[in-house]
Amino acid sequence: MPPGGRPGVRAAGPDWIATMDGDGQNDPLDVVEMLRTAWAAAGAAPLVAGVRVRRNDPRSRLVATRIANGFRQAVLQDNCPDTGCGLKVFRREDFLLLPVFEGMHRFLPALFARYGHPLINREVRHRARTAGVSKYTNWGRALVGVMDLLGVVWLTRRTHPPHRTDGA
Repeated sequence: MPPGGRPGVRAAGPDWIATMDGDGQNDPLDVVEMLRTAWAAAGAAPLVAGVRVRRNDPRSRLVATRIANGFRQAVLQDNCPDTGCGLKVFRREDFLLLPVFEGMHRFLPALFARYGHPLINREVRHRARTAGVSKYTNWGRALVGVMDLLGVVWLTRRTHPPHRTDGA
């Protein structure tokens, strides 16, 4: 989600927001079940993150993603096996409290956790890309990802979440 996504979330009327990639790889029907999952959760409002099954990506991308997700999980311990999936559901007001930066969608599980929100991983469908092209090569994505990861480690250690008013 680019930093420009924040004005869109701010302008949105619903209490719950669903995000997805614009390349056609996500199935919008998955959002319905993700919302049901979020609404059924007890306690603090969760982040529901899509986990792509049977991915329609080249083998080199699958291997690189597996390595990157493993490294990120080892460092952040965010318990999310697939942060690159664009399908995410969260409460609008919770998102608006988060710090904003380019590529933050890959770190939403760690950021939401820092603010006291549980993560629910939900399997979603993954389709072949119907529009656009990838913005990165595997090496380019790795370089950006490592820099972002270092920034998120610093940020989560320095962040003092605001006082929660929902009793959670």
